[in-house]
Amino acid sequence: MGERLKLLPHQAYAPEQEETDPLRFYYWPILGPLYRQRVELALNECQGGECILEVGYGSGITFLNLSEKYKQIFGIDLFADAELNTKFWNKHGLSPTLRRGDLLRLPYPDNTFDTVLLISILEHIQVAQQPVAMREIHRVLKKGGQMVYGVPVERSLMAAVFKVLGVKIREHHFSTENDVAQAAQAVFTKKRIVPMKSSIPFIGPIYEVGNFIKHRP
Repeated sequence: MGERLKLLPHQAYAPEQEETDPLRFYYWPILGPLYRQRVELALNECQGGECILEVGYGSGITFLNLSEKYKQIFGIDLFADAELNTKFWNKHGLSPTLRRGDLLRLPYPDNTFDTVLLISILEHIQVAQQPVAMREIHRVLKKGGQMVYGVPVERSLMAAVFKVLGVKIREHHFSTENDVAQAAQAVFTKKRIVPMKSSIPFIGPIYEVGNFIKHRP
């Protein structure tokens, strides 16, 4: 049995957090297990250590799990309210260091983090910008540190599901899982890529989590 996502009750989160994180989806009967499973796959790859950076932390739904593996949690997000989320998690016994900022210009020193975690972030980066993102992640990781990412696998069914939810996926996903993996392998050493299979056998994987390591000199 792998690690399970430790969610608070839905009503515990502030309404403002819904604006930058699709929290409601995690609690839905059918879609919820899929949303949780992709996060759990990524959490299971996080090796633990002194500090982790989550890029695109949203409302911080991973923080309860990460606090059991890392002494310090850092988070950066283009849209999330860092002050709101910091106060929220302080009330729940955690002290993350959060700020607003861009993956392509990470405001952290070189060799800072044991892990950089990105769940459903890299598909939103243009293909031409993937190398920039990978170099920034590589820069802020310690030697021997890991990048763990999760990205959807291109499937027509996935596009159909998002369409039902009112989302035109091509307006939001600019890179495929192959684009991301190729960019990562140009900079990092691949440890493994873990597929998340659909409950419908003939569809195949619908999500995948990559675990890549920064070379030691």
